[in-house]
Amino acid sequence: MKTLLITRPLPETVIAAAQEHYAVTVRPETTPLSEAEMIESLQTYDAILPTLGDRYSEDVFAAVAGPKTKVMANFGVGYNHIDVNAAAKAGILVSNTPGAVTDATADIALTLMLMTCRRAGEGERILRNGAWEGWHPTQFLGMHMSGKTLGIVGMGRIGQAIARRAHFGFGMEVKYANRSAKEMDFPAEQVGSIHELAEQVDVLVVAVPGGADTQHLIDASVFAAMQSHAIFINIARGEIVDEAALIAALQAGEIAGAGLDVYEFEPKVPEALIAMENVTLLPHLGTAALEVRTGMGLMAVDNLIAFAKGEALPNKV
Repeated sequence: MKTLLITRPLPETVIAAAQEHYAVTVRPETTPLSEAEMIESLQTYDAILPTLGDRYSEDVFAAVAGPKTKVMANFGVGYNHIDVNAAAKAGILVSNTPGAVTDATADIALTLMLMTCRRAGEGERILRNGAWEGWHPTQFLGMHMSGKTLGIVGMGRIGQAIARRAHFGFGMEVKYANRSAKEMDFPAEQVGSIHELAEQVDVLVVAVPGGADTQHLIDASVFAAMQSHAIFINIARGEIVDEAALIAALQAGEIAGAGLDVYEFEPKVPEALIAMENVTLLPHLGTAALEVRTGMGLMAVDNLIAFAKGEALPNKV
């Protein structure tokens, strides 16, 4: 039986499904693999099920001549932590889990939008700290989200799911920046550039994949283009945003607030962001629901099963 390394603990249902086809080793640590562990994994296992933070770089692949590993089934839709070109040169197939994460990630985007627009995090902190002195008409006045204009950078599966919730649930006007036009079952206007989009919206959400092509896609010039009452939301990848530029824009009042589920140097979160009451911070909760994580794991295992049977990977990248 072929050997499989699962690099982090996963739901028991996922592990059981994998064990039907592989001799499975589950690494008990919840932290990313070290470089030494990654090199050893390529030398030791026929298959690897890695996830976010397991940075299989070109250097890692180059350090192993003739790796035993022939397939890597990534747990997650984003796979920018794996150098796919280097993997291919090493004779290793890579897959991901598209679709399984869409709705859960969109839900977190709406959570951040509501919490930031309505100052929910700030209000809860004051209440929990015993500093709430009772209701009055001008307390915690935020932005009413219904009927506002939403801008989405990247109108893929997740971007469309966010837009659909915002339009049908909150009556928001939807605008987007994307390489190609999209046909949807609700009105949405494509805008020529990210900067044009930033100028026109009340809430700007990032929903593009991570990777070299999108690193610092959202920079100081984008924040400068936004309206001063506008809210910025990131549920994609931390490195898409120039975090220093975001902090500067918030401190200067160029934008009214931000809601973040991901960070440029995750898990490190700048003290400057933590100190700001107009920023909602979540610990990468995007897909953190049992049924969603189970679905992601089973999709990854489906790719491993296909490989074991000599079939094409359903979700090859």
